[in-house]
Amino acid sequence: MLKLSMDNLIRDLKKLVPFKDTTEPGDIVLLAAQKPQMLVYALVNDIIRDVTKHDEWWHVSMHLLSLPPRKVTWTLRIPQMTGLEVFTMDGEERFMKAVNFASEDKQPPKKITRQENKKKSSLRRIK
Repeated sequence: MLKLSMDNLIRDLKKLVPFKDTTEPGDIVLLAAQKPQMLVYALVNDIIRDVTKHDEWWHVSMHLLSLPPRKVTWTLRIPQMTGLEVFTMDGEERFMKAVNFASEDKQPPKKITRQENKKKSSLRRIK
């Protein structure tokens, strides 16, 4: 099996996945790890400041979208939870970044007027 360095993996992921610059509750994030080698999506449930630490650290609660789904909480800094910085857990590199699932179509959806709607309908009203 071809083994990619974390930097190469992240570079390739950025070509394939539309990422966001921020991470917020409700976002789907992509998690990558070398050991164990994994790519998995997770739903961010909550991000709470860790007031016990002097620097800004945050408890990021997520549900891993795996079988079975699993709830985890990681304590991260903002550059780590937004994909700006690779971090380690138990000495192994990790990467996390929110995926942008917004529509790629930049134009607002066209509103259909009542007249256009009547023309397109193949149903008729029976009284």
